[in-house]
Amino acid sequence: MLAIGLTGGIGSGKTQVSDHFAELGVPIIDTDIIARERVAPGQPALADIATAFGRDILTPEGHLNRRALRQLIFDQPDKRRQLEEILHPRIRAEVRSRLRTLATPWCIIVIPLLLESTQQDLVQRILLVDAPAELQLSRTMLRDNVEADEVRKIMASQASRQSRLDLADDVIVNEGSLEQLWQEVEKMYQFYNHLASSCQNH
Repeated sequence: MLAIGLTGGIGSGKTQVSDHFAELGVPIIDTDIIARERVAPGQPALADIATAFGRDILTPEGHLNRRALRQLIFDQPDKRRQLEEILHPRIRAEVRSRLRTLATPWCIIVIPLLLESTQQDLVQRILLVDAPAELQLSRTMLRDNVEADEVRKIMASQASRQSRLDLADDVIVNEGSLEQLWQEVEKMYQFYNHLASSCQNH
């Protein structure tokens, strides 16, 4: 099983890329979705987060207050590490479990903060969705209805564009039309089909 780690900065277009791979029939394991499942009400991880960060991190209905948590971990890096210690082992275990159920030659694992985390050993190749910073900013402001300063803060907390480019095996540049993006995804789809086939034959 060839596992491709799909990553990129906020607003780069990771979801569009992973959605198109899915349309082409590629199995997708999305760690953001797994993380959301793990912090749903009643899950042990949510209880651990509330214990670590206080009940104020929950909404009155008992859900995780994502905005409050985001502000907390931006201001205090040790809190970010604490959150990762709670979530990452659970996410890794679920990714490995899902990988064992797949019978396809290759799959995509979406890991937005792949380069900032300790999850690189889950994948054999890194596919970066890259976009200029000004495009990341405008897309995220439009999508999330947030101010520029908040987006810049998030971008500053992530790996730099250059460090992502340095570590990526493959890059899809997302700065044009949706049609151009689809063409790039389909090129990578053909490439990974060939690569996975070559791996199976050796």
